[in-house]
Amino acid sequence: MKDRDPGNELIARQNRLRLSAEAIRDSALSASGLLYPVIGGKSVFPPQPAGVADLTYAWDAERWTESKGPDRYRRGLYIFFQRTAPYPQLVNFDAPDANLGVSRRGRSNTPLQALNLLNDPVFVEAAQALAMRILNESPADLERRVEYAFELCLNREPTSGEKQVARESFRKLKSILDREDANTVRQLVPIETPSVDPVEAAAWVGLSRAMVNTDEFITRE
Repeated sequence: MKDRDPGNELIARQNRLRLSAEAIRDSALSASGLLYPVIGGKSVFPPQPAGVADLTYAWDAERWTESKGPDRYRRGLYIFFQRTAPYPQLVNFDAPDANLGVSRRGRSNTPLQALNLLNDPVFVEAAQALAMRILNESPADLERRVEYAFELCLNREPTSGEKQVARESFRKLKSILDREDANTVRQLVPIETPSVDPVEAAAWVGLSRAMVNTDEFITRE
């Protein structure tokens, strides 16, 4: 149908659509294996950048207290919405402010979104878990692991060019980390696994962060 109607004048297919704020977070947690999909219950308080809670009008006892255990990884639908200091990731990806009903959401494209996907505590934890999943669930072969990363994140096989870029990126990251001290590696891989080289794991964390930060990851084709 794409060949018969390349301009989609017959409206035979839907155009590319960036995921909603909640779905972007859920996708990262799902790919990493962290998502806790239980339905219903109270609102949750996932990690957010330091200092955000200080912007509220609440007393110290009422400020944001991070959820522990699996609640930390529940769907974005259940994130508590504090109007005086909304959850930053939801705001950055155009979630409504909850003061008024809306018929549709806007979809912006800003540098803050890329920074969010790279540095937000939730997305860093997701990248760390994704790296360990790749290492533990795929054969000890760089090419197969790259293919598995694409399967988990993008639900498809990588092209030959994408494989080459991913392999070169991994080797470059590993080379850089080999020259760093143990504390730098430990920041990327806070939990050591006896059978896993921490430098290799840290390089996979770096590549996983890049995968989650691609346009294709946050866009529905």
